Amino acid sequence: MIADSLGRNVNYQEANMQLKVAFVGAGNMTREHIKAFQNISTVHCVGLYSRTRARADALAAEYGISKVFNSVAELYGETSADLVVVSVPELAVRTVCEECFVYPWKMLVEKPAGYNYEDAVAIKDAARRHNSQVWVGLNRRLLSSTLTVQASIDRSSANRFIRVQDQQDQQAALDAGQPNAVVKNWMYANSIHLIDYFRLFGRGEVVEVNRIKAWTPKNPGLVLATVLFSSGDFGLYEGIWKGPGPWGVTVSSEEYRWEMRPLEIATVQHAGERTRTEAAVHSWDKEFKPGFRAQAEEVVAAIAGKPCRVPSIDDALETMALVRRIFEQ
Repeated sequence: MIADSLGRNVNYQEANMQLKVAFVGAGNMTREHIKAFQNISTVHCVGLYSRTRARADALAAEYGISKVFNSVAELYGETSADLVVVSVPELAVRTVCEECFVYPWKMLVEKPAGYNYEDAVAIKDAARRHNSQVWVGLNRRLLSSTLTVQASIDRSSANRFIRVQDQQDQQAALDAGQPNAVVKNWMYANSIHLIDYFRLFGRGEVVEVNRIKAWTPKNPGLVLATVLFSSGDFGLYEGIWKGPGPWGVTVSSEEYRWEMRPLEIATVQHAGERTRTEAAVHSWDKEFKPGFRAQAEEVVAAIAGKPCRVPSIDDALETMALVRRIFEQ
């Protein structure tokens, strides 16, 4: 019996779990997923496929994965994997997902599940047609800092003010080799991590988005928008799209002020106090890409019939819909 990142007692041996996990993609994100899943004793990483065979061979050799395949069909046909982890470039996600939906494995798809909103809707609809169970890797939901803040604020009924500070540099993304179509939709590829915190910390439904300073794609700069929830919780998005700025999230009420800046570190100031206290960081977020080990744990637990905090594709699409409302011209 072990305690997972959420403090639950999980015994995968009693659940008779020996999960076979396969991977599509051979980039850095796939490497991080492999490291996380291999650290779970009941997981067997059974195969890898990438369009670039040389990279797939090198990654498989690095992590002791015995088989590399030439197609998604081969990957499933020869492994009968229970789970496939898809980590491919944004413009390839839809094609790869549609190939994977044909088979009965469950899927973890690296964010974003679609390079823009319309692409994501098409992927979700295809998943539904094939009755595929799909989770989306919004790993910052599983940071130990995020989980600490969530557990704390859920003990209070006070209205929340959620402030999200975003910074993006499209030119830097282009210089790094990102395709124009992805950079044009960079809010879905990257800002989604920040905007997802509105839906994570805000209670109820989003009832209004007010664009104070609208997105101007020809001359991106400051983007300001407010987000109102049916619960009375209130959000403010501040995006700096040309110039330096932080990634940060604060959640405030009359009782507390939690701040995550950087996102991996959470500090709290309670009412009547002048000092901030830093929350402990789980060892998983030091040993692995932050959020990845807990995310893998959650998916394995979900396949065993446990509750799962990794968002489904429907849940992730709701966040993409909020991104769309904030940046709608």
